[in-house]
Amino acid sequence: MNAVFLALFGALCWGIAPLFGKVGLRGINPYVGLSARTIITVCLVTGFILGQGGLEKIASIPARRWLYLAAEAFFATFIGDLAYYAAIKKGAIGQTSLILSTSPLITLWAGWFFLGEALSPAKICGAVLIIIGLVLIGFKS
Repeated sequence: MNAVFLALFGALCWGIAPLFGKVGLRGINPYVGLSARTIITVCLVTGFILGQGGLEKIASIPARRWLYLAAEAFFATFIGDLAYYAAIKKGAIGQTSLILSTSPLITLWAGWFFLGEALSPAKICGAVLIIIGLVLIGFKS
């Protein structure tokens, strides 16, 4: 599948997910909610992998790659999602999503700084437009 289509589909999923998370967290501690969501995710992904016959592929992942995947899991799935769950529990999902929308700017910078990815004028312009859009939307009427 096309990477742009997949990214747009992911954005759609991430855009509607907070609605379910906000309602699901009513009366539940964010830590407990994240634990439940993680258990569900593990079951879904495991079922998918078993259906694809890919269990042996997991065992073939080199140790160094496990370290990188563990770091990504720690920052994104553990710490990042925990902060996200606590934020949507305490605040409005619209405001929370706007603040979280700055993450691509951090990724853009990190890709440039750590991986040497190119920063084209179009990417820089897009980043500036994202910042302007967040500022404009963030203003209270």
